Amino acid sequence: MEITTFKDMYLAELQELVSVEQQLGEALLLMAKAASHPSLRAALERHQRETIMQEERLRSILQKHDAAAEQHTDQAMQALIHETEKMCVILKDDYLRDAGLIASAQKLEHYEIAAYGSVAALAGQLNLREDQRLLHGALDEEKRADELLTTLAKGEINQDALAA
Repeated sequence: MEITTFKDMYLAELQELVSVEQQLGEALLLMAKAASHPSLRAALERHQRETIMQEERLRSILQKHDAAAEQHTDQAMQALIHETEKMCVILKDDYLRDAGLIASAQKLEHYEIAAYGSVAALAGQLNLREDQRLLHGALDEEKRADELLTTLAKGEINQDALAA
C-alpha cells in the first residue's frame, strides 16, 4: 500500500494493529498455558478474549473506510513475542516463569498502549470521532490489563519468585 495522505497513514496504522492483535491473541493462549498461578492464567485468558474483540473492532473500522485488513506481520510485536517465548523456555521454576510472564506481558501491553494512543490521535486529527471513541475504548482496555498485571506482580507473584 502506498501512503500518500494522512488518512492512508491512519488506515495503515489500523492494519498494523490488526496484525498486532492477531499475533497477541495466539501468544496469550500460550502464555496462559505456561502460567502456573491461577490468577495470572485467568488474567491472560481474559485478555485473550478481549484481544479477539479488539481485532474484530479494528476490522469493523477498516471495513467502514472500505479498507482491507491487509495480511502482514507487525515485526515489533513478532520480536516481543519471540522474547516472551524465550523467557518461557529459560525460566524453569514456576514462580520465576510467572514473574517473567508478567514482565513480558507488560512489554506487550505497553506496545499496544503506544499503538492505540497513536492511532486514536490520528483519528482525532481526521475528525473521525466515532473511530476515536472506539480506539480510546481499546486503549482503556489495554491500560486496565496492564494495571491488573502490576497488581498481580506486586501482590504475590513477584514475592513468590523472589523467595524461590
